[in-house]
Amino acid sequence: MSPWPDRRILDLFGITLPILQGPLAGVGTPELAIAVSEAGGLGGLACAMLSVTQVRAALDQIRAATARPVNLNFFCHQAPPADPATAERWAARLRPYYQEMGLPLEVPPPVAGRAPFDADFCAVVEDYRPAVVSFHFGLPEPDLLARVKAAGAKVIAAATTVAEARWLEARGCDAIIAMGAEAGGHRGTFLAQDVTGAMASQVGTFALVPQVADAVAVPVIAAGGVADARGVVAALALGASAVQIGTAYMFSPEARPAPLHRAALESAGDDNTVLTNLFTGRPARGLVNRLIREMGPLSSDAPAFPMAGSGLAPLRARAEAAGAGDFTNLWAGQAARLAPHLPAGELTRRLADEALARMGAGRRGPE
Repeated sequence: MSPWPDRRILDLFGITLPILQGPLAGVGTPELAIAVSEAGGLGGLACAMLSVTQVRAALDQIRAATARPVNLNFFCHQAPPADPATAERWAARLRPYYQEMGLPLEVPPPVAGRAPFDADFCAVVEDYRPAVVSFHFGLPEPDLLARVKAAGAKVIAAATTVAEARWLEARGCDAIIAMGAEAGGHRGTFLAQDVTGAMASQVGTFALVPQVADAVAVPVIAAGGVADARGVVAALALGASAVQIGTAYMFSPEARPAPLHRAALESAGDDNTVLTNLFTGRPARGLVNRLIREMGPLSSDAPAFPMAGSGLAPLRARAEAAGAGDFTNLWAGQAARLAPHLPAGELTRRLADEALARMGAGRRGPE
C-alpha cells in the first residue's frame, strides 16, 4: 500500500515521489533533471532559452542516463509588435547607467531572449516522446497541443488564479500547477489583460491551492514557497497531489546559477525578493539589486516580454565583470532560506522521507 495519501500524480506521471523539480530556465541542467528523476521525482528541462538543437542534445544526454519520466517545459507567449516609442523610453532610462559605466550611449534595440513553443519544438516532443510536457503563460495553439497529446505526453500548465486553472482544465490539461505569489521566476499569469497591474492581486500558494483543488477535477501541483518538508506536508494537506520546487534545487551542485546569483541566493531572506518586470518585460520574482532599488520593481517603460533584456545586456556584462549583480536577474522564491543545501537526488529523497515522517508514514523509494 502506498504511503502517499493521494496517488493521482504518481500514477499519472509514473513516478514514485510527489515532487517535481521546477524547470529553472537558464539555471537548470540535464544533470539536475536526471538526478531528480532517478530519485523518484519528476525532473524538468527548461527549453525556452535553448535552441531546438540544444534541446535535442540535452534530451540525448538525459535519455542515456535515465529511463525514468522527465518533463519538458516551454513558454507560450506571443511575440509583441514593434514599439519604437517604448524602446526609446527604455533606452532613455538606461543611458545614465551607460554613461556612468563608460559604455557607448547607443542602447541595443529590444530583441527576444526566449522562444515560444512552435512547430519545431513540437517536432522534438514527437521525436522524444517525454512523459510530461509543461507550459508557462497558457497553452499553445490547439493544433500544437493536439500533437503534444498525440505523442503520449501528459500536459500540465501553471495557473496563478482559479479562473486560469479552470481555463486550463477546460482545454485538456491533465494536471494544474497552482503557482502562488511566493514562487521565484516568471509568473505564469496569462488571462489578465494588464499583466503588470495584476501583480497587486496575486494569490499566495497556501490560499490558492485549496481554491484550485475545489475548482477543478484534475490533480493539483502546488508551487511557490515550498522548500522543505513542512511545505510539502502543508501543500498535500490543502489538496495538492504533489509539489513543484524550484529555488531549493538551485543550491544543488547539479544546478548552474552564475556565481553572483548563487552568492545572492546564499544571503536571501524572507523580505528581499520582489516581483519585477525590469529584466524581461514580464513580472518575475527575484532578489532586489541596484536596478530594482533605483527604478522601482515594476515599470511601464520596460519593453514587452521577452524584449527588455537586450538593453540591459551591456550593463550586466560590465557589472558582472566587476563582481556585481546590479543589472542581473537574480530569480528566487520567498522561501530560499529554508532550503537544504544538498545534491538534487538526496534533496528529493530527504523531502519525501521527512514529509512522510511528519505524516506518520514510511517512504517507498523508486521502483
